[in-house]
Amino acid sequence: MDYTSRTTVKSDPRLAPLIEICLSLPETACDVREEHAAFTVRKKTFAYFLNDHHGDGIVSVCAKVMPGDNEMLVAASPERFYLPAYIGPRGWVGLRLDVGAVDWDEVAELVTDSYRRCAPKGLLAKVSLQQIPVIT
Repeated sequence: MDYTSRTTVKSDPRLAPLIEICLSLPETACDVREEHAAFTVRKKTFAYFLNDHHGDGIVSVCAKVMPGDNEMLVAASPERFYLPAYIGPRGWVGLRLDVGAVDWDEVAELVTDSYRRCAPKGLLAKVSLQQIPVIT
């Protein structure tokens, strides 16, 4: 597991638990930039932490979901889910971390599911929900 910071990052208490969750998955890396962090498995992105991405004022975690699930989640709970710019139409959904209390179990489930969609098949056997850290 690798954690790289290339630029100064605004201190956000929601990023640390997300890093812990994502880096608990096999062969993952995190690249933190000024307004976002990308989480990858073997150089394929499976999640983003976005902070005011393109000036939208939203803090969120974005993940790849099954086709159509992004629109379904947004329709069912528009106050929590949204389609992020550029990647939303490509099967990604954003879960807002800036409205109400963060359900870290839900975040872990979302990013773990995305990891399973992006990781090589050989790594999938190493992933179980039991290994995901419990964030309080």
